[in-house]
Formats: sequence, C-alpha cells, structure tokens
Amino acid sequence: MKPRLIFIPVILFYFFNQVTAQTIYTDVLVIGGGTGGTAAGIQTARQNIKTIIAEPTTWLGGMLTAAGVSATDGNHLLASGLWQEFRQKLYQHYKTENLATGWVSNTLFEPHVGDSIFKAMCAKEKDHLSVMYGLQLQSVLKEHNKITGAVFFNADKKSVTIKSKICIDATELGDVIAMSATAYDLGMEDAAYSKEAIAPGKNSIIQDLTWAAILKDYGKGSDKTIPRPDGYDSTRFFKSCTSVFNSDSIAAPWTAQKMLNYGKIKNNKYMLNWPASGNDYYLNVIEERPDDRIKKYAAAKNHTLQFIYYIQKELGYKNLGLADDEFPTTDKLAMIPYNRESRRVKGLARLNNNYLVDPFGKNESLYRTGVSVGDYPVDHHHHKNELAPKIKFTHVHSFTIPLGCLIPEKTDGLIAAEKNISVSNIVNGTTRLQPVVLLTGQAAGALAAVCVQKNIQPRKAGIREVQQVLLQAKCYLLPYVDVKPGDQYWEVIQKAGVTGILKGTGKADGWANKTYFFPDSTVAYNQFVDAINDLIPCLPVTDTIIGRPVQVKEAWDMLITLLHAIRLKKNIPHKWPSIVGDEQVAVWKDFIREPYPGNNAPVKRKHIAMLMSQLAIDPFMLETDFKGKLK
Repeated sequence: MKPRLIFIPVILFYFFNQVTAQTIYTDVLVIGGGTGGTAAGIQTARQNIKTIIAEPTTWLGGMLTAAGVSATDGNHLLASGLWQEFRQKLYQHYKTENLATGWVSNTLFEPHVGDSIFKAMCAKEKDHLSVMYGLQLQSVLKEHNKITGAVFFNADKKSVTIKSKICIDATELGDVIAMSATAYDLGMEDAAYSKEAIAPGKNSIIQDLTWAAILKDYGKGSDKTIPRPDGYDSTRFFKSCTSVFNSDSIAAPWTAQKMLNYGKIKNNKYMLNWPASGNDYYLNVIEERPDDRIKKYAAAKNHTLQFIYYIQKELGYKNLGLADDEFPTTDKLAMIPYNRESRRVKGLARLNNNYLVDPFGKNESLYRTGVSVGDYPVDHHHHKNELAPKIKFTHVHSFTIPLGCLIPEKTDGLIAAEKNISVSNIVNGTTRLQPVVLLTGQAAGALAAVCVQKNIQPRKAGIREVQQVLLQAKCYLLPYVDVKPGDQYWEVIQKAGVTGILKGTGKADGWANKTYFFPDSTVAYNQFVDAINDLIPCLPVTDTIIGRPVQVKEAWDMLITLLHAIRLKKNIPHKWPSIVGDEQVAVWKDFIREPYPGNNAPVKRKHIAMLMSQLAIDPFMLETDFKGKLK
C-alpha cells in the first residue's frame, strides 16, 4: 500500500496542474506593463496587431506611476508621440497645461492619475490589446535561438502560458533577457570595453534605487506622524536640508520647504524622491530571485519610512502624512521601487557617451537609425555607496536612440523596451528617464508590429519602415527642437535629417540639452556637396566655392543628380525626364507656398527638405544597416 499512497498524490498533483494550467496565443507579448511596456502595447495595438501586456501589479506605467516617480525628467520641449499624448491627457485632467507645481520638473502629477490615463488609453485599443494583471514571470519559452513566449503564475498561483511571435522585455530589471540566456551587461565598465574615456572601470556597482512615497498635507493641527521605524537614525538625514541640525547653507542649500517643493504635485501632495541625504538607497538585487528581492527591498522601504519620520518629527511637518488615496498598498508606500538601472542587452548597436557628445561625427552614423529622443544630461545617483568611483561627466547634446539598441545581437523573437536597451553604463544615466523610456517603448511596439506583419525577425526589419510608422505617430526621429509636429516641414525635415544630407547643431544647455535644425538658415555649397556625396558619390567636388550658400537652382540641379544616382543604385529602370526651370518653379509654388525667390537666391534648409520630398527623392529609398551605414 505504501507505493500507492505516494503515487496517487503525484498523479493528482500532475492532473490538477494540467487542468488549471492555461495557454494563450497572441502575436506580441509585452512582459511588463511599466513605462516602456505600456507604450509598446498601445503602439502594436494601433497597428492592428494582437497584443497582450502581462503585468505583475494592478497598475500600468511602472516608474511613472507604480514606483511613484511622477515628476518627469526631460523632453519638455520635445512633443513626441505617446509622451506628448500622455501629457495632453494630464492637461485635460487637471484643466491646465501648467503642471510645474514642483521645481524639479515641468510635468508633475498624482501617480494614480497617470495609472488611470494609461488604463484608459489601453482600453481604447481593446480590439487588439489585452492587459493581464497579477502575472508573475516564471520562465521564458525558447526554441533553439528564438523566444516563443513565457510562463507566469497568476494571483491564484495557477500557471499561465502565453505563446507569441514576438516578445518584448519591458520588465524593470531585464528579467526576460536573463532568463532567455541573452547576452547582457550589468554595472560599470572600463574604457577599453565601452570606448569612453570617462568610464570608471569594471565593477558590479549600479545606481542607487529609491522607494518613493507620496506625502499629503492633512491640514494644520493634524498629526500624521508614523511610528518610529526600526533602526531610526536621524543623522542620516541632517544634510538633506537646512535645519537646527544643519545650518550650513553650502552643505545643504535647501530649506526644508524647498526640499519638499522639489516634488510638489497637485492636491496638496509631495512626491518624496529626494537624492541628497534623502531616500535614495543602495541595493543591488538585480541578479537575485524575485522572492529574495522582495525581502531585501524591505530595507529600502524602511529607509524611506525613516526619512518620512525625520520630516515629521525633526522638521516639524506632522501635518504631512502618507497619502491615503494613492497606492493600494498596506503601508501606503509606492508599489514597486524606482530602479534606475537594469541589465542592458548586447544589441546590434550600442549607444555610448562619445555619440552623445558628437552625434553627427563620421565614426558611426547611428543618427540615421534613430527612433526615440531625449534631452536630459547624463545623471547618475551614487550618493549612498561609498565604494562608487567618481565619474567626471561630460556635457552632451540631445540625442536619438538607434533602433539597433532594442534588438539583441543573437536572440530572435525578442525586443528590449525599458532601461534594458543596449547602451553603456554611462549613457544609461540619461536613456533611463521616463519620457525617453516611454518613447523607446513606443518604438519597440512599432518594430514588433512590423515584424509580425512581415513575418520576420527584428534583425531583418527595415529601419526606414519602422521610422515611417513612428513619423505617422508624430514621433521625433531626431530631436530638432525648433521644428515641431504640426509644422508643414516637420516630417520632411525629419526624413532629410536621418539621411545626413542636412545635419543639426547640438547645444549642451543645463537640464534640457538641445539640437537645432535652423530651418530658415542656409547651407554652404561645399557642405551640401559633401553631404550628398556621403550619401551617394555623384557630384564633382570643387575647392572654388567655399562657404557661399547654395542657391536655389544649384540645389535643384544637385538633387536631380542625386535622384538619378539613387535610381541607378536601386536598379530602377526608368527613362529620366528632363526637368526644366518651369517645372522647378511650379513645384516650388505648389509645395513651398512662398513666392519663388529666383534661381540665384540662397535656398533655406527647410526648402531643400521639401524639394527632396517633392522630387520623389524619398530619403527612405536608401535603407541603412543598424550601424547607420547606407546599403
């Protein structure tokens, strides 16, 4: 009887799991409904692709919402794609376009409002998009070198298998990349590897994380002081602001109120994400099991509670308590930590600091493959780790993220869409920011949809096709701050820009770096010749015309020559027509909508871009590889 007593429970256990296990099929599986994952899912659905977002919590938006970091950094002047759409919905909700309630950002909002907006956006795509909450990733399905889906446990601890054609890793820490044995980087790098002179050396140190909180003003006379947290040590926070403990304005140039106003949001609330002797916390649990991460995260939560207690008890803000109308958590803290760093996939392209300093240099033309933009300086948080080496960051320009940064070198069926893209440790300090990740997620969604439509792997996708989808969604390919969507020249300038025929000019500018196209300026004759010849060698080089602006008739003639060269390169059989001056004037009047200035007038950059478009010199006729080299 003994063998039967053992055997029967095993059979019952196996039968139970087979009965309760669920298998679902979809075209695109987005693992993680964070900032990048939500954007990816919305974009694929808008391209009529069947998509599932599998999210472990009950919220959408990740670091923008569930992690409580609802004061966005960067991209205020770049009204791009879903980032701009999300902001417009915030403006509608709060009935104002002025969301600069705190001094850290131009866009601050209540986390629960962000979550509701993302859920409403997803609900509008219900014909093609399903969001499944409470799914904890357990394993990744892989056949040979291709990801084919993933296995989850739902809230009832039942197994859910989702099979897909394309999988998007939008997890906070790049867990799909690790589970699928896809190559990745983690931690700091040395200069020989990253090719950055400022790289500090190889080690496993990552940026501090933060367990954010939202404090609410409950009114004068209220006492919302929390119980004294275990291990409370007020000295940890003395330099967070000026106080009776620290009156040194050099060491802490912020008053207590100014510190709180850093993250002030609507409805008398304050986002608590304060780096200077505040609630940043060093903890590296990226390579640990999810259950072990949760246990260790308790220390970060406790540190934030200590900071809150310090604000209430020592600084006298008893009226500020944990908001009772934000997070659905028992402790009222954020639902997840704000992880500033993740595993970083080894991709078909890699973004490093050299590119941010000189994006239009000739070493690599990665700008030609751009799909997501950012303007924030490189910003690392290492306040809480004494072992972290000091890094002397350089000034950078606004930038575009190359499409190849989203695609693994070898693994098929997988796209990266969060802080896990292929960038150096240094560059992660700017590509990690919320608007950039949102736009990168949208680009990942566009790529995934193209792959499903064409039945191809991401590495085989046409870069220009993905870029065209993004342009239709009003996404910047290049961060030209002086030509915005809605301008009649915006799309043709974006297209001309990613060919390199017309390059922008970058400027390091505090916390909002800029790149200008200067649409109303001219271009030097020799520079225009060089730019066309970089695309396709087809024009004679001259040393006799240096610096003079290229003229209208000259630009026209050179563009016609380029058109012929493109057709030859593409092997397009065509009897080339002769295009005469009358046609030139007609094209100008029809599409530029300005009086024809005459053959010898200097031509503006925006007019060159428009002429290229109307002469059927579609810059996208010439495909580029993932390094920006034209095919």
